[in-house]
Amino acid sequence: MVNTSKVIYKPDSQSTEEYTVIVNSDEFKKWKDGALALVVESFDVFVSTQGAQGHLGKASNQQLDTVFGTTKDVDVVTKILKEGREQATDGVSGSNYTGSNPSRGGESRGSGPR
Repeated sequence: MVNTSKVIYKPDSQSTEEYTVIVNSDEFKKWKDGALALVVESFDVFVSTQGAQGHLGKASNQQLDTVFGTTKDVDVVTKILKEGREQATDGVSGSNYTGSNPSRGGESRGSGPR
């Protein structure tokens, strides 16, 4: 089983927003530069406005552009890995992690009255 952790980047000390990437902790410890595919579980960047314990939602392109100056996932993930801090995780289990909220149930777009 893959050991996962998250790398958290806080834009500045006054910010309440934290940007998170889920990583393979063993590969992250060895990573310096180069291939990200072995390190990250996905190229999704998550944001919390309530710190490390807050709800994680997928960061919007506008948020990424404002904070990182780009929406290119490789550039954003690289900056988070280089400047963020690693934190152990509970409840994220390697390849079972999909980056979506399983409590939301199935696809609901298009259902209901119009």
